[in-house]
Amino acid sequence: MNNPSVLFDYVGHLPECPTWSAHESSLYWTDILEKQIHCYHVLTGEHQIFHLDEEVGCFALRETGGFIVAMRSGICLTDSTGAIQQKVCDNPNNPALARFNDGGVDQDGRFYAGTYWAPRDFNGALLCRVDASLNVRVLQCDILGANGLAFSGDRQWMYSTDTPNHVMYRTALDSEGNPGVRQVFKTFPVGSGRPDGAAMDIEGHYWTAMFDGHHIARISPEGEIVETYKLPVRCPTMVCFGGSDMKTLYITTTRENMTADEIALRPLSGSLFTLQVAVAGLAKPKFKETTK
Repeated sequence: MNNPSVLFDYVGHLPECPTWSAHESSLYWTDILEKQIHCYHVLTGEHQIFHLDEEVGCFALRETGGFIVAMRSGICLTDSTGAIQQKVCDNPNNPALARFNDGGVDQDGRFYAGTYWAPRDFNGALLCRVDASLNVRVLQCDILGANGLAFSGDRQWMYSTDTPNHVMYRTALDSEGNPGVRQVFKTFPVGSGRPDGAAMDIEGHYWTAMFDGHHIARISPEGEIVETYKLPVRCPTMVCFGGSDMKTLYITTTRENMTADEIALRPLSGSLFTLQVAVAGLAKPKFKETTK
């Protein structure tokens, strides 16, 4: 079994949403609390940082260039430096209580973004979707912390997790890619880690970062954990596949809310890791918008 390696000399606050760009041989990610999008060119070692005015919960690359970005106040289109070009919508939650968190793009190029309900007094978060015409629709509610969004390669299923509630969901998709009734797919016992950000491989397995669990888990289409990969940090946040053969797993981790003693014990918290795996992953689609 391969061991995870540090990608490069970088430590973030709350890195999330790793996104591989094949034509650039580059990895993008956000540091939510630092209000940044990063880009690391793996062939040259060049590291770029794009600064925004609000927390960047998630983003996706656009087919036309630049990003679609879910920030605390709402969702925007930006250029390749993060400069806002157009406001798509306001945050459908109360932005004072819920920032955007995990998200991604389905095979039809639509962008999904979920929120995190900060008061944690009830399941007040939601999941919404932006289509090619920039229409916005709330798809699911009754969530505490939206995470783990991923789509099966056969277009049959949308997977998601609610990290604070230790639960993984699966939702059937119709022929147009619209979700049906959400079903509980797997629950995780307290103390084993909480399912966070995720990605799918070409065999239909779901890879999840186990927050508070020190590891990555690979879960079969039947809901069984078939592989685990240990990390030298407590809180991985998300994974994505990349590399020339799509067999490199990129892993973001966090040091949010950690004490100085824990950081001294686990100094790589907040680093990015790579892990060579035996099966290729699915590429993340880009956001597809109607051109005028």
